[in-house]
Amino acid sequence: MISDKANQIFKAVIDTYHVKDDVDQEFNNPYDAEKDVLFHLLYRKCWIDTVQWHYEDLIRDPEITPEDALVLKRKIDASNQDRTDTVEYIDSYFLDHFKSVEVKPDAKINTESPAWGIDRLSILALKIYHMQEEADRKDASEEHRKKSAEKLDVLLEQRVDLSTAIDQLLEDISKGEKYMKVYKQMKMYNDDEMNPVLRSRK
Repeated sequence: MISDKANQIFKAVIDTYHVKDDVDQEFNNPYDAEKDVLFHLLYRKCWIDTVQWHYEDLIRDPEITPEDALVLKRKIDASNQDRTDTVEYIDSYFLDHFKSVEVKPDAKINTESPAWGIDRLSILALKIYHMQEEADRKDASEEHRKKSAEKLDVLLEQRVDLSTAIDQLLEDISKGEKYMKVYKQMKMYNDDEMNPVLRSRK
């Protein structure tokens, strides 16, 4: 099952990041970009998400200077673009993987592509890791730990459901019972012609 491997990779990424717990640390992908394309992309995807999670923590510091906040905002923007690009690479992998499947006449389309489901699974792995931290916090009140533990149970149940849904979607696609149709993201605010502020600077 793809979801089992994805969840294993996501846990490895998050654990590896938190050894140093530094947004500027070096990124080393253990999966070869040619031999293990999908696993390479999954590892990269979760690393992007993990670094961005901590960017979002940093930018909420009430004492952050405007200059530092602007630098972080630019990093978050770049990270968002990287995340979107990586999701599209994952979908391209699946499109190629299933290209020979004969789609049935009554095949249905899903509300989201496999890669966007995997995107949600990666974010969910981060929520689980950090909610577990809150449930185990020694300096937090018993009530806080209890509420965090309850939320953690919900997140773990959600991971089971989402993992199942992703695997079922991929199985349906492999049988021709559902088909993929991928729309490239069209972010207008990054475009020199579509963003009026950028256009005015040309």
